[in-house]
Amino acid sequence: MSSPDRRVALVVTAVGGLCFVLLAVLLVPWHPVPGGTPDPVAASSVFSAEQIARAEDYSRWARVWSWSSLAVSLVVSCVLGFSRWGRRLVGRLPGWWWVRVVLAVAAVVVVGRVITLPFAVLMRRHVLANGLSNQGWGGFAADLVRTEVVQIVAMSVLLIVLIGCARRWERSWPAVAAALMGALVLLGSFVYPLLVEPIFNNFTSLPDGPLRTQVLALADREGVPVDDVLVADASRRTTTLNAYVSGFGGTRRVVLYDNLVNDVPQDQALSVVAHELGHAKHDDVLTGSLIGAAGAVFGVGLLALVVGALAGGGRPRMREPAVVPLVLALFAVGSLLSSPIQNAISRQIETRADVDALETTRDADAFEAVQRQLALRSLGDPTPPWLSQLWFGSHPTNLTRIAIARQLAQRDY
Repeated sequence: MSSPDRRVALVVTAVGGLCFVLLAVLLVPWHPVPGGTPDPVAASSVFSAEQIARAEDYSRWARVWSWSSLAVSLVVSCVLGFSRWGRRLVGRLPGWWWVRVVLAVAAVVVVGRVITLPFAVLMRRHVLANGLSNQGWGGFAADLVRTEVVQIVAMSVLLIVLIGCARRWERSWPAVAAALMGALVLLGSFVYPLLVEPIFNNFTSLPDGPLRTQVLALADREGVPVDDVLVADASRRTTTLNAYVSGFGGTRRVVLYDNLVNDVPQDQALSVVAHELGHAKHDDVLTGSLIGAAGAVFGVGLLALVVGALAGGGRPRMREPAVVPLVLALFAVGSLLSSPIQNAISRQIETRADVDALETTRDADAFEAVQRQLALRSLGDPTPPWLSQLWFGSHPTNLTRIAIARQLAQRDY
């Protein structure tokens, strides 16, 4: 990396890191629970001994298969990225530089998926054996292919932008690429509901009736404009209950899983909806997008420094398609290392949405009942290992969420 290029990368890294910290401090609700977040309630006060044992057994093996897959995937990415194998693979690909980038991304993703496929199959068998999915193997395979295609398309766009900038602006590319990456993160938040969600689910409008009326009334009470209330056919894939709010402004839609509509009492369904409306009320998607954009700027600067430091000795520069395996390996390592920070932010935002739902519905009993249902239907570990929760827990545990509900009920909200 030339001297000006290195200085640009350092400035981009510093600006991205500073913006990330400032946005996290200003926008993330670090103290979302009045009176402070309580300790989790005892598992035995919510679940039977048999239910706890079953959840712990399922979660133990789920962690074995998922963590094994993650470890193998990381090793494959690093072998392809930091050895000559990845460069040789890209060197055999035909076409213009951007075609080779797309093919290189596809090759790395497919190789990683093929090698980790046994873990996906073992995890799928584990899910089916515990009754957590109604989907057949054909549907599972189709969703797997769809997921990989979406990943290939998204990563190809990002890599084409990065390498294209490096080819066009040899010295200042980190600054240009960082600005474009930040913009793409924001754009992705807007287009995801329109382009990606329909790939995996079919949606129909919730028919007129008491539930639709109360969902719209709840949205009005929260001050969240809603264009429609939709039902997703999620039960064909999973038994887990869920809902979410997608879109922005006047295009917002409340989306309910069909099993949430059909399988639980209405007050519990509304508790889940209130949580999701809390996210919309506080513009949590925008908050996450802004923080993510700052993280992308920081990541581009750091990427430029690392790739520049590694360039030479047969290793490619950023402007060459052969750099694709290295960038993907660095992305995989960076994603794993940044997971605790991302999930710490996510847990605080999710906690605020819980508090908002409880204050809006004033129904701690329904909130606690649906948290219990969520845990039982997903066989979530009531007391996951602290390292697992720290690194991969995007939400507070169900027992913590129930403790919050009980604390707020005692305070009369």
